[in-house]
Amino acid sequence: MSPSPRAWRWLLAAGGVLVLVAGIAVGERLGWPFLAGPLERSAARLLGRTVRLSADPASAAGPALPFRVTFLGGLRLSAPELLIGAPNWSTAPHLLWARDAQLELRYIDLWRTSRGQPLRIRSLQAASLAAVLERRSNGRASWQFGALDAVDRSKPTPLPVIETLQVPNGQVSLNDAPLALRLDARFSLVDGTAPTLPARPATASSAPEPAPAPSSASASASALGSASAASATVSARPANHLQLHATGQFGNFPVVLDATSAGLLPWLTAGAPPVPVTVKASVGQALIEFQGTAGDDSPQGGLRGRYRLRGPSLAAAGDPVGVTLPSTAAFQAAGWLVQHPGRWQVLVDEATVGASQLTGAFTYTHRDRVPMLAGRLGGRRLLLADLGPAVGVSPQASVRPGRARKLLPDRPFDLAALRVMDANVLIMIDEVDLNQARLRPLRPLRGHLQLSGGVLRLTDLDARTSQGRLRGEVQLDGRADEALWQAKLAWSGVELEQWIKQPRKGKAPPFISGRLHGRAELAGQGRSTAGILASLSGQLHTELRGGTVSHLAIEAGGIDLAQSLGVWLQGDDALPVNCAVASLVVERGVLRPKVMVLDTDDSTVSVDGSLSLATEALDLRAVVSPKDFSPLTLRAPLRVRGSFSAPVVDIDASTLGLKAAAAVALAFINPLAALIPLIDPGDAEDAARSARGCQPLVQRAKAKAKTAAATKPAGAAGQR
Repeated sequence: MSPSPRAWRWLLAAGGVLVLVAGIAVGERLGWPFLAGPLERSAARLLGRTVRLSADPASAAGPALPFRVTFLGGLRLSAPELLIGAPNWSTAPHLLWARDAQLELRYIDLWRTSRGQPLRIRSLQAASLAAVLERRSNGRASWQFGALDAVDRSKPTPLPVIETLQVPNGQVSLNDAPLALRLDARFSLVDGTAPTLPARPATASSAPEPAPAPSSASASASALGSASAASATVSARPANHLQLHATGQFGNFPVVLDATSAGLLPWLTAGAPPVPVTVKASVGQALIEFQGTAGDDSPQGGLRGRYRLRGPSLAAAGDPVGVTLPSTAAFQAAGWLVQHPGRWQVLVDEATVGASQLTGAFTYTHRDRVPMLAGRLGGRRLLLADLGPAVGVSPQASVRPGRARKLLPDRPFDLAALRVMDANVLIMIDEVDLNQARLRPLRPLRGHLQLSGGVLRLTDLDARTSQGRLRGEVQLDGRADEALWQAKLAWSGVELEQWIKQPRKGKAPPFISGRLHGRAELAGQGRSTAGILASLSGQLHTELRGGTVSHLAIEAGGIDLAQSLGVWLQGDDALPVNCAVASLVVERGVLRPKVMVLDTDDSTVSVDGSLSLATEALDLRAVVSPKDFSPLTLRAPLRVRGSFSAPVVDIDASTLGLKAAAAVALAFINPLAALIPLIDPGDAEDAARSARGCQPLVQRAKAKAKTAAATKPAGAAGQR
């Protein structure tokens, strides 16, 4: 029986399906070679870019992989050449160019890419690859695809996500305007779990490949250099690795980077297993070495390992990454580093800044407004000389010929650096060397450093030395063109004989002893330390309690020849100080004593004059008023003039000249009469007038002693 019309229809339908299936099977088997053109056009419409899958006719690179594409289970493509063009706003020759390329994409990833999401590539392998990545200041990036209105400009655009990479010979150029980063890198990479590249046909191409003819693709090949066919022929899958060398610019700082790792994907993929990483880099004048791991089993990923850092100044290390650090002497540091997205944690095991030895632990967090540095700074020893550049002192200051040497540093502050970061750091240093050979160090120093909105504050300042204590706070406001500086300090109980080193022979007493107390409230403004001091205003008051002073120094200061000789022959002794006070007024950088007196039972020393921080000029006069008789004295005021760098100490010529003239005149009458002008009967009333500024201090001390005696428990005197 002949089939019915309905059966014929079923047979024709089944035959058509079989033919279609057979055609698809044959096409998948052959790789659809005739679809190269249509796929280029479809991909170009989907990505909005130029796409080429066939070899450049102008290229004479020799045998290559044949074009193949399969569609079942995803898009799998192999092509002698793959080119994805740059966006129309870019002048780059392309976004991506690869030779002997194999690409695997999921359909869901292509759909997401068309909606403005990052391109996700399941596998990318190529014998040679060149990429040019650009991101402009408005956030537009060359690796963005699809309609621009589908892109969320409020969020940073991530780089393409590549799950598996194998590129024996690669080059990447990155120009990222938001990060102010430009890099040109050469690399060799094998990463992921994709099968290795198939071997290219064994021909004479085992010799180095000739450079392609000039074109957008062949220009990249020339930039990469000639790659041998042997480098693209992989007979067995090599171990995952990344070798990279990059040079470029980060802001205004040159960059050189060398890195090796067991792959790249853990750097880019959160939650990937960690792999070993070694990095050596120089950014500006700072050099860093890192050895650790990239990637993490935690969701955040990141870097973790040990680092070594060195440079000519801490500021050289902080400037490239926007961290405000002080200008210092040369430094080197070592410790541990942990990096997560948006946050760096740094442990400083040991840091040497000049001769200072410091430690610390810090967290640097990126924030919307400005980043924040928080942590603690400690250490065994800090020399103020090593922080000299922070206040404008150059390590090797030079003096121009014919110009007076200035001691106050006048190098301008970097006030802009105070506005790029906030900070909250606790300071705990065991010893601070004051850079003065005759002053003992502070042990310890505690403080709280805060930087917010360009205002630097050092509060809760607490330093100990020689049984005494220094407290207070200091502020530097860097929001304007000129810095505003304020300080409120108070010191108490500083034992001068311990704080000031006073080497003397034998059992001679110290030149001065006692407990120093005082306070200071000062303010100034300027673009440098010298500028601030030149405008300084405020008050400074200090006094000595329970002190003594060298008898020899007092007599020598008054040029009392007879008593000085007597004290020298009998041996120096310590004169109790009834009162010693200095109260200074500071106006526009000029210090003038309201009261500056040292009073003993033997003499009273008073000082007047001025000291200019603006011109570094000295004009001080010290007058010794004796209270006792002396048979031989040239007693005359001492003058201190000149500059800070070249002070001149002399005797008041007018007073001394009158005595000398009188002695010469009397010598004509009788040689013994020449001694009459040198006799000083002493003047207790004059000494009392000079010590008048001390009276309130003496009265307070007597009242305090009287109160203490009245409140002493009964029997205490007998116990003593």
